Amino acid sequence: MLDTPDDIHPLFAGAPSTTEFKKLRKRVVRQAREAIEHFGMIERGARWLVCLSGGKDSYTLLAVLHELKWRGLLPVELLACNLDQGQPGFPATVLPEFLEEMGVEHRIEYQDTYSVVVDKVPRGRTYCALCSRLRRGNLYRIAREEGCSAVVLGHHRDDILETFFMNLFHGGRLATMPPKLVNEEGDLFVYRPLAYVAEADCEKFANSMQYPIIPCDLCGSQDGLQRQQVKQILDGWERNSPGRRQVMFRALMNARPSHLLDPKLFDFAGLERGSGKFEENPEDIPKLR
Repeated sequence: MLDTPDDIHPLFAGAPSTTEFKKLRKRVVRQAREAIEHFGMIERGARWLVCLSGGKDSYTLLAVLHELKWRGLLPVELLACNLDQGQPGFPATVLPEFLEEMGVEHRIEYQDTYSVVVDKVPRGRTYCALCSRLRRGNLYRIAREEGCSAVVLGHHRDDILETFFMNLFHGGRLATMPPKLVNEEGDLFVYRPLAYVAEADCEKFANSMQYPIIPCDLCGSQDGLQRQQVKQILDGWERNSPGRRQVMFRALMNARPSHLLDPKLFDFAGLERGSGKFEENPEDIPKLR
């Protein structure tokens, strides 16, 4: 990746010249490209609505997608979109000014979902679920209005892991955020190109680029959230066993229905002796102690 003025997207202008940052940038771009390819996100000539909240993750997403497009590796149109949800104190001029300066095509939409959330959610309960649902509905509408075939979100590897454990601990199911899905209406894709990227890398990247980060004052600042509790558990596991997050993430890509308990995924009732060889290598099975 050359950094001459003629060979860099404006979103990367002023990037640190340190070896550490260059490795970080290369890793984040490579991981996003791998996720896009592995999960079949590219429709040549499509138009993507890239959702920009102003947080570290969405800035990283925006920069990486434009880097890939700049290099000719992402043959789609990109439209950045920020949904101003009317939170008190939200700095409404930050993102428009940033996107104008970067020469990024964008749409800023104002919808006061904050008042709806505050009115509907009982006192003492968290806003996240309703806030997210209202935001997603508006983003789907905007995507349709702009002729986009996909809504692109900045969820990263750690978001996916945390959602898995939230479903495990509180929802009684094995499920998480998929990197690619179709919405309920069946007319839009939802993509998460940062599925392989660690949250720590998003934070280092956005901070190193000095993007104007906007904190989430509506949901993220509330105490006692289930997601924050899960994050603390994962942080503890990672401290005790570095690399644990990545091992758990790989497990999400290596599911074995015959070794779970869901008869909708595997025909246990129809299983017969002599019906087939054991599907795993015995060497891979931990020995009981």
